[in-house]
Amino acid sequence: MTELIITTGLTKFYGEHRGVIDIDLGIGEGEVFGLLGPNGAGKTTCIRLFLDLIHPTSGSATLLGLDSRADSVRIRQAVGYLPGDFITYEKLTGRDLLEYFVNLRGHGMARAESLAERFDLDLTRKIGELSRGNRQKVGLVQAFMSDPRLLVLDEPTSALDPLLQQEFHRLVLEEAAAGKTLFISSHMLSEVEIICDRVGIIREGSLVAIEEIATLRERALTRVEIEFADSVSVDDFRGLDGVRDVFVSDRRLTCSVTGTVDSLIKAASRHTVVKIESAQPGLEEVFLAYYNDDSEKEDSGAA
Repeated sequence: MTELIITTGLTKFYGEHRGVIDIDLGIGEGEVFGLLGPNGAGKTTCIRLFLDLIHPTSGSATLLGLDSRADSVRIRQAVGYLPGDFITYEKLTGRDLLEYFVNLRGHGMARAESLAERFDLDLTRKIGELSRGNRQKVGLVQAFMSDPRLLVLDEPTSALDPLLQQEFHRLVLEEAAAGKTLFISSHMLSEVEIICDRVGIIREGSLVAIEEIATLRERALTRVEIEFADSVSVDDFRGLDGVRDVFVSDRRLTCSVTGTVDSLIKAASRHTVVKIESAQPGLEEVFLAYYNDDSEKEDSGAA
């Protein structure tokens, strides 16, 4: 499979301050790859390095077979890019801005019009009059409207309401089905689970894992709370496969589960269950699942 993004030892320091360190990536054609991490982890730095908006301290990157430094102009012409802080000419209307980009890239307005309608975007209003969410729509339209082979999107749904987030997810899946490659940074685990094939987890500038989505889901922690009709004992639930942080207070059990909840449900079924609630794993919990596993491996190795 052709790799449209390749990085080798990509590193950036801002003086003495860390940007990203030794990022090694290979992202294949037709893949939707998510870079997942909290604010400040290094996601935007990676993207700016890809597009030569900042220069690396060391290492290299190629996009579409082109060197990010030597061929940066050609890369920017070919890649659909949405920055995390989409700031543009506030006195222009949305249509004026999109026509400007059309003239730069030499394609028609038909796809831009179609995308604007899809995202319910009024192109007659000046950008300075738009809400943050509507400005984000303008940014999305300009990224997708040239039908690029590769898209690089930095927190693309950060200002969109839930219905428009769903529409964006549908658009991404359509583009992927058409063979496009998408690199998407996000801090939302729920988003990358829906649209990505693989995900890289970045923490403090370093990639701590690159996983298939299915594997990531298996290792993520789910918070579970079960209410029983009668009192239960904590001993009934300790030591179950994938179950940790077990706490029982009279008729209520809370715990964390890594992977499948099968062993927990089977143990709970020996009692009368009144209610079960579960919470989708948060980003920090996914990190903890990885870090705890790494620590346990180190401890067992030392033993």
